Amino acid sequence: MTNTLQHSISKMRLGTARVGMIFAVVIALVMAQLAQGQTFTVLHNFTGYPNDGAYPEARLLFDAAGNLYGTTEGGGASGNGTVFKLSKTGHETVLYTFAGGTDGSVPAGGLVPDQAGNLYGTTSGGGNSRTNGGGGTIFKIDKNGNETVLFRFTSDKNHFPDGADPVAGLVRDAAGNFYGTAQQGGYSKGECQEYGCGIVFRLDKQGKLTILHGFRPSPDGYDSRAGLVRDGAGNLYGVTIEGGSNGYGTVFKLSKTGKETILYSFSGEDGRSPAARLLLVAGKLYGTTTSGKTSCGTVFELDAKGGNVTFLHRFAGQDGCFPWAGLARDSAGNLYGVTEQGGDLSKCSGSGCGVVFRLSTTGEETILHAFSGGSDGFDPIRGVILDKAGNLYGTAAFGGDTSCISGCGTVWKLTP
Repeated sequence: MTNTLQHSISKMRLGTARVGMIFAVVIALVMAQLAQGQTFTVLHNFTGYPNDGAYPEARLLFDAAGNLYGTTEGGGASGNGTVFKLSKTGHETVLYTFAGGTDGSVPAGGLVPDQAGNLYGTTSGGGNSRTNGGGGTIFKIDKNGNETVLFRFTSDKNHFPDGADPVAGLVRDAAGNFYGTAQQGGYSKGECQEYGCGIVFRLDKQGKLTILHGFRPSPDGYDSRAGLVRDGAGNLYGVTIEGGSNGYGTVFKLSKTGKETILYSFSGEDGRSPAARLLLVAGKLYGTTTSGKTSCGTVFELDAKGGNVTFLHRFAGQDGCFPWAGLARDSAGNLYGVTEQGGDLSKCSGSGCGVVFRLSTTGEETILHAFSGGSDGFDPIRGVILDKAGNLYGTAAFGGDTSCISGCGTVWKLTP
């Protein structure tokens, strides 16, 4: 998939979402409790081409020293994205700038480390430059900022037999194998808008990729844009935006042998289009849906064995809207997340610029921060991470420095 097409899809997604948000606000305006006493700090304003990244959509990563690592979809010397490091004092170092060719382009997912301090991730474009700019890559960045491409997804006349467009990050097992999803490609050519319905894959230490599962529209799901979570037995859990028995997305489980089980198919009434990585805690899966027929997104809890689902919160607009991000959990069981829109509806053309929220164990929501669309950023697309002191860290895809159209994005810290 080309960079241009990738960004076009992103813009279409945002445009469609804003229309849906207006409808959701009309049918349900629910004021959430706005928390007092929070300290919101912008740690870094991205400035974009040519010396910095732009549009950070991926979840951040901590190292043992408290430094933050992440990716930007744009910016850098060629505009194809970067991998960056941010010190505890807010000093940024661009570790790698993608050239947009065989090294990959548009790193939309987060990073995963190894014990030696190397970072691993995916790009949604580039790699094999023969057709459409390539289907993406799996890469390694060492501590000195050197990149090694571990795998290039093959493209051949708009057919991506081993998958394409891996927009989510990776999960790594103790043996050094990586697991992930590609939202397109696989062997279902002719289905799912001709590009294929996507795959779940494993990449071993020798660079061999194995397709563990190829998605089909129904009763299977398709278009998996979220990363996977892995349990102690080696089972993988994930979501699909579309497909399933009702067409509104699924939660699935994949065994070590590649057997898929659909744990839940969304009906639309109870939520639709889950796009974020799940959180697995004590046999329970926690996640979000980006929208719903009677809401603009939900937070849900699902038994990892399937069947029993509880909807913990339904967003209505002023309390947040369109949670594309996954969740984080503190030791007391509170859940934290962000919504792409909602909050102060006088901002961002009446759609709201997004919020940071906390959901208590009893389901009470507290808005910790409502984005203004200015120096603090707007459209926080991916989830938050917590440090040991309970501080939250995340990104806003736009806003901040105005060197880019709509702003280049920010990294922020929130002290509850």
